[in-house]
Amino acid sequence: MDIQAFLDGGIGYITHYGLSVIGAIALLIVGRIAAAWGRSISRKALDKAKVDPTLVAFFAKTVYYLILIVVVIAVLSLFGVETTSLIAVLGAAGLAVGLALQGTLSNFAAGVMLLIFRPFKLDDFVDIGGTMGSVMEIGLFSTTLKTSDNVKIVVPNSSVWGGTISNYNGYDTRRLDLVIGISYDDNIQTAMDTIRSIVTADERVLTDPALQIAVSNLGDSSVDLIVRPWCRGADYWDLRFDLTRKIKEGLEAAGCSIPYPQQDVHMHQAS
Repeated sequence: MDIQAFLDGGIGYITHYGLSVIGAIALLIVGRIAAAWGRSISRKALDKAKVDPTLVAFFAKTVYYLILIVVVIAVLSLFGVETTSLIAVLGAAGLAVGLALQGTLSNFAAGVMLLIFRPFKLDDFVDIGGTMGSVMEIGLFSTTLKTSDNVKIVVPNSSVWGGTISNYNGYDTRRLDLVIGISYDDNIQTAMDTIRSIVTADERVLTDPALQIAVSNLGDSSVDLIVRPWCRGADYWDLRFDLTRKIKEGLEAAGCSIPYPQQDVHMHQAS
């Protein structure tokens, strides 16, 4: 009798939980397929929206694991596990992790904003909070720059997004601002004509916007002329260096002088 009761109980146990196990396996299989489908759909949608590949991979994986978590919770509920408490525990754990990783999450959020709004791209020359360099990598947590003297600088994304960003490659053209000093004894018009002929002779100087040459300041020892030609961004530094040398040589050939600070000392002999 006891054996019969044991067999009856065992059969009932197997029947009840066997169906639950089969349902759980089926749910896991369906959930795995749904997670893969969700990952594929999100990846295609983000690729179509031309989102950065790094961000696409991250969001696709996030969708995949979120669906799996929902499936696991559903499977546990088949076996009578109180999922409400489990969800509360997961929420508390998530909050604790979020507080512990507050700085990291801030960098991540800033990285997402940088990848979405694109204030700069790879190889752009930027100034980020006083740090200047070419952009080598835009990561989810940090941005890597290479300075002109080949130094690698890693800047947290929260500092990048929260600061002022100057992108020197943001536009196709740039304006040079050269200040050329001439002597008070020199003829201003001669100097300006000489500078204009030198600057306009360079093919890298654009005709639109027009070149500007004007007297900008009457200094202690020089009359300062401001020279403002426009050029393509890629030609900026080479043109700046070349024009500085050519203007100096051209002014000297035209009889003008480039003054330097000096003092005249007058000595009077006391009678």
